[in-house]
Amino acid sequence: MHIAILTFDGFNELDSLIALGVLNRIRKPGWRVSLCCPQAEVTSMNGVTVRAQSMLEAARTADAVLVGSGIRTREVVADAVLMARLALDPSRQLIGAQCSGTLVLAKLGLLGSVPACTDLTTKPWVQEAGVEVLNQAFYASGNVATAGGCFASPYLAAWVIARTEGMEAAAAALHYVAPVGEKEAYVDNAMRHLVPHLPG
Repeated sequence: MHIAILTFDGFNELDSLIALGVLNRIRKPGWRVSLCCPQAEVTSMNGVTVRAQSMLEAARTADAVLVGSGIRTREVVADAVLMARLALDPSRQLIGAQCSGTLVLAKLGLLGSVPACTDLTTKPWVQEAGVEVLNQAFYASGNVATAGGCFASPYLAAWVIARTEGMEAAAAALHYVAPVGEKEAYVDNAMRHLVPHLPG
């Protein structure tokens, strides 16, 4: 199981790195989570440089792909060469996006008539791309999910875990990272967002 977190220059650390941390609560052979980047190193919106753990093309064969946000997402979607490196397929992949990452899915034509979540800054750009934007933290339809707001990152990660490893595993991963003294309430709240959008 390979989960690729698409991480571009100008990325938001809270999106890519929180998702990475939550997803890596799953400890089993073959489970791999990687920061998937267009070049060997990318620098965040706050000047943190990280090395790619996989290159962008690896997203094509990943089992799940999460698209993080960042301050240069409009540059990303305007770069035809860069966008051509992405060939995502919701018929065989779980695909999620957060905040401005939702704009990437919209420009790739992966949202269609499905409404989506994003942050307030990106909302008008997603709407211009023809996608209805919801006033909520998380929404999923089939194999595509979107989240809005930096701290919605754990919802996307938990959605991937719930879809692949089950609800108990998702709840356990969230419980581990939740604040002490608030763990049960935090997990219950997250599950209220997730459960309506899970199959069955």
